[in-house]
Amino acid sequence: MKTLTHIAAGLILASSGLFAATASADVSYNVGYTSEYYFRGILQKNSSASAGIDYEEGGFYAGAWTADVGDGLEIDGYFGYGIETESGFTASIGATGYYYTGQFDDKYEELNFNFGYGMFSLEYSVGEAGYSSGASDYDFLGLTISGESGLYATFGTFGEDADGDYLELGYGMTISDIDFGVAAILTDDDLGGLNGEFDSSGSGTESEALVFSIGYSW
Repeated sequence: MKTLTHIAAGLILASSGLFAATASADVSYNVGYTSEYYFRGILQKNSSASAGIDYEEGGFYAGAWTADVGDGLEIDGYFGYGIETESGFTASIGATGYYYTGQFDDKYEELNFNFGYGMFSLEYSVGEAGYSSGASDYDFLGLTISGESGLYATFGTFGEDADGDYLELGYGMTISDIDFGVAAILTDDDLGGLNGEFDSSGSGTESEALVFSIGYSW
């Protein structure tokens, strides 16, 4: 994850998703690059490359994902189980762990609950940040509205020992099996301070960013 500060994304490839039950096992791989790596509205690194692997069988999913965060790597692992009804309702429950090879941040471990229907999807995650000075609890709630055209909007908010809201407006498209994305990320004062935006008195202010991403899966 990143500091409670980092409680996606450009591409949220590390997030557990909603998977329909399938009859056979499926393994896929992904690589990507983003001009600025944001996760849940919080900047992790300018210019970051990533790679991941996913496994899915009969509704069960598991995977791993890693990204360059400057001081070492972020390495995520996740697993869970998802269903999809004939009416199009989706739901999944899973767990995600975020770990680091350097001194960028401490570990994060959380439970993830996802629900979706039509153009709406809802994520609720609750976790613990394992700081060396002591553990800290947090939760996150995110609502995404997406259309068949590739446009989407996500509103996310933090609770427990973390505070802050953000809005992400984006568009994604695929050309010759390569995924392209662009997103505008707008944060409130709390997350803006974590992103390095301060007023003359040293208080956090709202921040905004325009992020470009490219990825390939096979």
